[in-house]
Amino acid sequence: MAYTLLVRHCGQLLTLAGGPAGRPLVGSHLSSWRIIPDGYVACEEGRIVAVGPMHELDLSQVTAGTAIIDARGHVVMPGLVECHTHLVFGGNRAHEFQRKLEGEAYLDILASGGGILSTVRATRAASEGELLDNAMHHLAGFRRYGVTTVEAKSGYGLDRETELALVRVAGTAGHRQEVRVVRTFLGAHVVPPEYKGRPTDYLNFLATDVLPALRGVAEFVDIFCEEGAFSTEDARAYLAEAQAQGFRLKIHAEQLHDLGGCEMAAALGATSIDHCDYLTPEAAARIAQLTAGQTVAVLLPLVPLFLRQEKYAPGRQFIDAGLPVAISTDFNPGSCPSKNLWLALSMACLKMGLTPLEALAAVTLNAAWAIGQERECGSLEPGKRADILLLSVPTYEEIPYWLGENPVQEVIINGVRMERPE
Repeated sequence: MAYTLLVRHCGQLLTLAGGPAGRPLVGSHLSSWRIIPDGYVACEEGRIVAVGPMHELDLSQVTAGTAIIDARGHVVMPGLVECHTHLVFGGNRAHEFQRKLEGEAYLDILASGGGILSTVRATRAASEGELLDNAMHHLAGFRRYGVTTVEAKSGYGLDRETELALVRVAGTAGHRQEVRVVRTFLGAHVVPPEYKGRPTDYLNFLATDVLPALRGVAEFVDIFCEEGAFSTEDARAYLAEAQAQGFRLKIHAEQLHDLGGCEMAAALGATSIDHCDYLTPEAAARIAQLTAGQTVAVLLPLVPLFLRQEKYAPGRQFIDAGLPVAISTDFNPGSCPSKNLWLALSMACLKMGLTPLEALAAVTLNAAWAIGQERECGSLEPGKRADILLLSVPTYEEIPYWLGENPVQEVIINGVRMERPE
């Protein structure tokens, strides 16, 4: 079969290929993946079939029907993978922004009935159609930033029907536009008002009445293990039950305190441990050894930035300890109302010690590992989906340098050229 799409003469082709098979990129592999000058990517019907330098291009497969993109002077790379978002919610929390600027702490706002609980009220009041419209709007925004795969958590319903609706809306939104959506159930976000003071009873309710309805629908189950949310002991029991029901595991942990949630979840075989701002390098090394580098630490640098906190995850030390890292925005209405994964990439370099090459791996291939999509996306290799970005910069060094700018010139998803970002 002839090529249906050819991206040729790529100034720098960032393949993200060349690391060890069967595991996320760790240590030196985070920055030693293959970059091809004057390269090409050839696709057939939505899949990549060949990648290499231009002098190896099989011209016999290029026909009059081949769509050709000339990428001279441009970086070409895989579509971004957004591995930690709270995509579906009602309303926003702009009204709390002033309280944060005046110095009120995140957990204090939550304890007063604001924060997550404020969004829960707005989400419960919204219709499913309104929630879908919001999700579609946000996915369009992600696509303009070059994001081609998004993980979407529930967690703003905290009752059976609303939580199921949030997972359902995420799936519908994924089917109605091009960006792929991976669904995570985060009913264990905080304790809802109906169960105030009874976190164990609430988790038992989720495990008994909600999780069975999500088998085959949501791939992951997540929990917020933190002061003001759920204890490490309650989180362990809940995650173990979710695992027994066939779900893969994630955890929000060590965001504001060191409670041991990351190590606990890693011992259960969690696919990812997220936030990790208070995870120590020593604990990171233990996790890396315990999981043989399979559990990914998802770092979220825009959260401490937006919350005006000084503590950032020690990403450099995590990498040196052999722990695989990914980067995400944590898009949500409270602690990160931003879809700009490029800004998160830059902040990972500035505040977490990552190099540009490591940060690029963290928003592509390792992010794909963090949501179980490593066989489908995250690198430009034969057999994977043809999710490709053409950037407006000539070298990868400029990507984190232009702070907060969107370098995306063209987005290709599943071999189809999208409209160019404005």
